[in-house]
Amino acid sequence: MDWTLFAIFFVATAAAGSMGMIFQPGSWYDGLQKPRWTPKPWVFPVVWTTLYILIAVAGARLAGVPGAGMALAFWAAQIAFNTLWTPVFFGAHRMRLAMGVMVFLWFSVAGLVREAFALDLWSGVMLVPYLVWVSIAAALNFEVLRLNRWGRDAKAAEVSASGHSPE
Repeated sequence: MDWTLFAIFFVATAAAGSMGMIFQPGSWYDGLQKPRWTPKPWVFPVVWTTLYILIAVAGARLAGVPGAGMALAFWAAQIAFNTLWTPVFFGAHRMRLAMGVMVFLWFSVAGLVREAFALDLWSGVMLVPYLVWVSIAAALNFEVLRLNRWGRDAKAAEVSASGHSPE
């Protein structure tokens, strides 16, 4: 593996991961109804750190494979949607829009996994947990949206948590 390529892909995943530090769930999210199968808060940073490392390694491996243009395009798309989801959901409190971002994220990850398996078995294997986790995240996003009456209660939860209107 080319370590310079790995460093570049790792910086991209670290940038995506930094969104979780900038836009934390906070009291707004705490005030929302969530399914009982919602993972404990400590699970998210552990899983995402592991996944970001795997995503970076897979990207670096794929970048060295001839004919990897489509895989790298999917890699770029997934990291863009991954980076976008957190500020949309936790920053802007736009659960419906975040669900739309999640759909694009899921399809870009699925495309990446498909392309990775066609080019490099180990890259494909490294990306499967990411597809599984994004599937769980999509189901969680959908259930939070559904349980909170399709996002209509989001502003009410924000008002009750902060004591003032978000406008």
